[in-house]
Amino acid sequence: MVDGVLFSLTSTPVKNDSSEFHLCQFNFWTGEEQLNFASDLEQADIFLRGYFGWNSRRALQVVDQVFPKDAAVQPSLVIVYFGGNDSMGPHSSGLGPHVPLQEYIENMRKIAIHLKSLSEKTRIIYLSCPPLNEEKLRQSTSTIFSQLVRTNEICRIYSEACKELCREMDLKVVDLWSAIQKRDDWMNACFTDGVHLSSEGSKVVVEEIMKVLKEAEWEPSLHWKSLPTEFGEDSTYDLVAFNGKDTINPSEWTFHREIQWD
Repeated sequence: MVDGVLFSLTSTPVKNDSSEFHLCQFNFWTGEEQLNFASDLEQADIFLRGYFGWNSRRALQVVDQVFPKDAAVQPSLVIVYFGGNDSMGPHSSGLGPHVPLQEYIENMRKIAIHLKSLSEKTRIIYLSCPPLNEEKLRQSTSTIFSQLVRTNEICRIYSEACKELCREMDLKVVDLWSAIQKRDDWMNACFTDGVHLSSEGSKVVVEEIMKVLKEAEWEPSLHWKSLPTEFGEDSTYDLVAFNGKDTINPSEWTFHREIQWD
């Protein structure tokens, strides 16, 4: 998982009175995370955008272009993640992704204010800064970079700041810093290089998002079990049943999924 991310889930009425759901990615999420999340939103059309390595300062500059207030259809859900790059130590030149803590908080506040203004039904989930494996990161960092200052303690500070902002603004938040570290083997199992999430780390992210979607008292619910399946009616083109006369509708099947989310 790499900073920064904004996902939007938009519902638009279609001819069959169901809904067409769109999931858009602003910035970067690994292919593993995309597949894990998308597999549990089979009712969604997935649109991916990648702006690798951004911070909250850069995102704030374009958030009104990515989510214009005058759009014909506004998102039902936006998932926001910034903090990993913001929390990197400052470079003496003034260059680089570092954003001071107080500015990071205000940037995240302004992003939330903009997203809230899109629609009364636009829901928001923030993801706090995840932890990192400092030793593994040092071993894997390329020599093309100047010295990178990244510590798990600084990640915790930015994570706590994000959580506090969400409490203040009544936003849903996933505490990634704590959630990932619940595993005893998190330092090796959850990262590929000390900072970017492995498939196991990605599963934690998806699981935590799914918990929020299930527990949130939103109307309408955005939990995957509540999303209507477009074109889910029975068809003569479905698989033929054992009796050779009927067909079996597979549109609601979930047994094929690697992980059976609640």
